[in-house]
Amino acid sequence: MNKDYQNIKVIGFDADDTLWVNETYFRDAESEFAKLLNRFETENKIDQELFKMEMKNLPVYGYGVKGFVLSMVEMALELSNNTVSNTTISKILDIGKDMINKPVELLDGVEEVLAELSKNYKLIVATKGDLLDQERKLEKSGLLDYFHHIEVLSDKKEDNYSKLLKRLDIEPEAFLMVGNSLKSDILPLINIKAHAIHVPFHTTWAHEQVKEMDTNGKDYKTLNSLLELPKLLN
Repeated sequence: MNKDYQNIKVIGFDADDTLWVNETYFRDAESEFAKLLNRFETENKIDQELFKMEMKNLPVYGYGVKGFVLSMVEMALELSNNTVSNTTISKILDIGKDMINKPVELLDGVEEVLAELSKNYKLIVATKGDLLDQERKLEKSGLLDYFHHIEVLSDKKEDNYSKLLKRLDIEPEAFLMVGNSLKSDILPLINIKAHAIHVPFHTTWAHEQVKEMDTNGKDYKTLNSLLELPKLLN
C-alpha cells in the first residue's frame, strides 16, 4: 500500500457529482429559468443575478434544491418588479419538482469501487444539501448497503469535519475523504490533517470554485476517475 495511505481505516465519499450526477441538473434548471424570465432581462444577466440571490440566501435556506427554488421565486419577483404571473411561479415550482424527481444516475465505476473498497475499509457518506432529498437519492442509488454511516452536513468546513470525526471516533490521520469539490471535499480535510483525494466532475458550481493560490502547497492527489482509487490504495 502507498505509505501515504497506510493508516487509512475509514473512507468518506461526497455524494453529489462524486457518486452520482447532480450539478448538470442545476445548470439545466438555471437555463430553463432564464428562458422563462427573458422578457425582463437577458438570459446571461438573469443567470448572474440568480447566483447572487443564491449566495444571499445560503445562510437562510442552506444547500439543495428547495433553497434553489426559493431563490428562483424571489429572483422572479425582483426581476419583474413583483408583476410575475402565478403561471410563471407555478412553472418555477415545476422546475424544482422535476429536479427532485430526476433519476439517480451513478457515475462510472461507482458501485464497482465501493464493492472493492468495502472489503478493507469502513465507508461513509459525508455530503451537504437538503436532508430529505439526499436520503431519497441514497435510497434510489442502491448504494446504502456499502456505507456504515450517512452524514448530511449543513456545510463542509474544517469545524464540520472535525466534529464529525470526533463523533464517529475517527482520528484524522485514519480518514480519507473523496470528492469532486476542492473547496468542500479536499482543502478542509487537508487543513485538519486528514487525507483527501480529488475526483473532478466536468461541471463545478461557481460557489465551489477556488483559486490556484488556495491549493498551492496542499498535499492531495487528483484522479481522473473513481475507478483509479482502489489501485492507488493497494
